Amino acid sequence: MGLLIYLDGKMLPESEAKVSVFDHGLLYGDGVFEGIRAYHGLVFKLDEHVRRLYRSAATILLKIPIPPEEMALRILETLRANNLRDAYIRVVVTRGKGDLGLDPNKCARATYFIIASRIQLYPPEFYEKGIEIITVPTRRNGVEALNPAIKSLNYLNNILAKIEGLNAGVHEALMLNQEGLVLECTGDNIFLVRGRDLVTPPIYLGVLDGITRQVVLGLADAAGLQPRETPFTRHELFNADEVFMTGTAAEIVAVSKIDGRVIGSGRPGPMTQKLLDRFRELTRKEGTPIHE
Repeated sequence: MGLLIYLDGKMLPESEAKVSVFDHGLLYGDGVFEGIRAYHGLVFKLDEHVRRLYRSAATILLKIPIPPEEMALRILETLRANNLRDAYIRVVVTRGKGDLGLDPNKCARATYFIIASRIQLYPPEFYEKGIEIITVPTRRNGVEALNPAIKSLNYLNNILAKIEGLNAGVHEALMLNQEGLVLECTGDNIFLVRGRDLVTPPIYLGVLDGITRQVVLGLADAAGLQPRETPFTRHELFNADEVFMTGTAAEIVAVSKIDGRVIGSGRPGPMTQKLLDRFRELTRKEGTPIHE
């Protein structure tokens, strides 16, 4: 039996869950989305993800047809309908059906849908050995062009960078801004550990305000680290004790090599492992229950 998809107020079989070819999410990438995780029957940081979805929508003047509280309930309903306790949830809101022009006012009502399934972004050995990444030529969208803080359906900037990484034989790519400052990877935030400092680029540079990023910053003190949000270049990454990426799907994964340079010992460092352990402890006990 296939998945059940929640689409515009109805729970539909995957084969029947369809949007119009005139939907501006398809035609122009005009829409927003969230990726959310459920662990052991608990949806991790559900309210934070829903709030970010509505913030992204507000910035692009996209009116979501239902309030945030109802969206959260529909997410839980979709998980129950698919009998899932551990899952990856994708919530998508598009501008809706319109004409072939750009004008969003021609779209009478937004379309929204919820997919609950499973995901394994990286194989287990990446968490045991770390991952190699490279810096790619494609620069991250500027804040003044398309602010990466908006989690929009227009991901071509990330996809171009991902292609460059894959063509070079690595699974993830590092993106810089026009000034050469480190921003983030194609689907994850990035951190470095230097001594007792835990450093990540600040949001104002044009970095997605990742939910896992926020959690890791909050875990820093308990791990004996001083969290800092400050700009830095690749030089700081190359000379870091540890480097790791964070994301909803990836969780926390160590970076063992960047642009051919071995980072630290070339394996996941002690602080990365400590943060990953603490993060996974949180996911086992914190979250919104799927079943009341």
